[in-house]
Parts: sequence; structure tokens; C-alpha cells
Amino acid sequence: MGGFNYVTKETLEHMKADLQRMKAVDRPAASRAIAEAKEKGDLKENAEYDAAKEAQGLLEAKIAQMEGVLANTRVLDEGSIDTSKVSVLTRVTLTNLNTKKKVTYQLVSENEADLKAGKISVTSPIGRGLLGKKPGEVAEVQAPAGILKFKIEDIAI
Repeated sequence: MGGFNYVTKETLEHMKADLQRMKAVDRPAASRAIAEAKEKGDLKENAEYDAAKEAQGLLEAKIAQMEGVLANTRVLDEGSIDTSKVSVLTRVTLTNLNTKKKVTYQLVSENEADLKAGKISVTSPIGRGLLGKKPGEVAEVQAPAGILKFKIEDIAI
């Protein structure tokens, strides 16, 4: 996938909105905080000024990082997802052969991972172990607790 970050359209919109907010709201607020701190006098011992400058630096770094992420982000067209094997954004139903429990995970990019919502990152050990597998195959995943075996039952969108 060559370093691209594949996300759903919804996630991309959220990311763009965050970036927009940082530029339109947080950036002017950071500049104002610096201006206000400057008015309070001697910059050498002005902790408020230092804090405001540092906050602005962190904000700019965050904006730059977000722009970098967005530049490498592609929306994955759900119609083009191949469900014959496990890939990003597929929903995989597995049987954990160790516990005989059935689980369903959706494989997502790192930014979208949310275990409570059943979304696991393609870069996680389980995600990596499942990628490319077909229904009926068994994925072996090296986990801290030992090797987990998952039988792939079903792949859907």
C-alpha cells in the first residue's frame, strides 16, 4: 500500500475538520495569547509568554503533522474492496480456536483503531496476521500470551 493511509470518507472529513479548526480557531487564539502576554511587560521573566510561545509551537507542529498525514491519506472506495481475502476496511468474523469464541473485527488504519468498537489496526499483530487470509484459513498471531489461532469464517464490508 506504499505508505498511504486508507480511511473511510467519514474519517477523512473528521480529519479535515480538525485541521480546519486548528488553523481557523486555535492558531488565532495562540497568536492572541502571545500578544496579550507581550503586553504584560518584561519578556525575560514572563512565564505566560513562554507558555504561549510553546503552545503555539506545539500547535504548529500538530498542524504540520496533520497536513502530512492528510497528504498521504486516500479514501477507500467501499465498492472496490475485495472481500475474497482480508484487507483494510473489511469486517472479518473469526473463531478464536483457543477459546472457541466468535469475534468480528473491522480492519482499519492506525488512526481509526478503536478496540471497543471492534476496529483493529492493520498494523497491530492481529491485523497483520489476518491480512490476505481467505475464509477457512487459520491465522496464527504471536501475542504476549502465546500464539493465538483465528479461523476466518467470513469477510464482509
